[in-house]
Amino acid sequence: MQPQSTGPNLLAVSDLHMDRDANRKVLHDIRPETDGDWLVVAGDVADQVEDIEYALRLLRERFAKVIWVPGNHELWTLPKDAVQLKGEPRYRHLVELCRNLDVVSPEDEYPVWDTGTEKLVVAPLFLLYDYTLRNDNETKQQALERAHEAGVVCTDEVFLHANPYPGRDAWCRARVAYTKRRLDAVPEDLRTVLISHWPLHPGPTKRLYWPEFALWCGTKLTEDWHTRYRAAVAVYGHLHIPVTDNYDGVRFEEVSLGYPREWQPRGLPRGVLRKVLPEPAALHRV
Repeated sequence: MQPQSTGPNLLAVSDLHMDRDANRKVLHDIRPETDGDWLVVAGDVADQVEDIEYALRLLRERFAKVIWVPGNHELWTLPKDAVQLKGEPRYRHLVELCRNLDVVSPEDEYPVWDTGTEKLVVAPLFLLYDYTLRNDNETKQQALERAHEAGVVCTDEVFLHANPYPGRDAWCRARVAYTKRRLDAVPEDLRTVLISHWPLHPGPTKRLYWPEFALWCGTKLTEDWHTRYRAAVAVYGHLHIPVTDNYDGVRFEEVSLGYPREWQPRGLPRGVLRKVLPEPAALHRV
């Protein structure tokens, strides 16, 4: 157990997948440590808009500020979902939902976290993936064929539409260009907290049990963003491997809960929420 804080915390979680009964119970148990705590929700809240709204509303009622980025599951368009928007229109619908709930999204002004000694720009990013996390000697098509042969194909290929873009990789490139312009505008004397569902650096994908799945885990275009944009810490999810890493002196926090079959056997040794700031005195992998 971590000691209770005496001041506000920046806390984070991802991959709540609260349409699973056990995870819904975890959601209901999430509470701040102080009245001033902020919560980062780094994607994959749920599969359907109704559940996404329910979860974000509940969390916003409890935390001083909630910051959300979409994961792939929020962007799925399932036949049973009352909202049948696809691709960019679905994302924009979720952004408006967040604004109605007073939840910060990647389309809003970046909030600033004051540590008492430094002000950090908290930047929620929506970037997707472009299939570039593959072997250097492979084309995208060859890598996809290898994944199919291994039986490792992300469900996004069925339910995550890219409308109006020709593909998810084109949508990713557009999001990277847009986000880069926004981050370039952050004053150079300010450091950042970078938040994305997909890891910004390919390093964490090296521990995937099925390496073929890396195709759906980010883009090489952001590999240097943690240094380029002076990150104090980078927060992500998606991999369901909740660990702390360090790349080029920057702390990376994978903050996922994951599916019950994943987290129930190991328990939650660091709790549901990861303390992003203030930085824990001792960091260790789980």
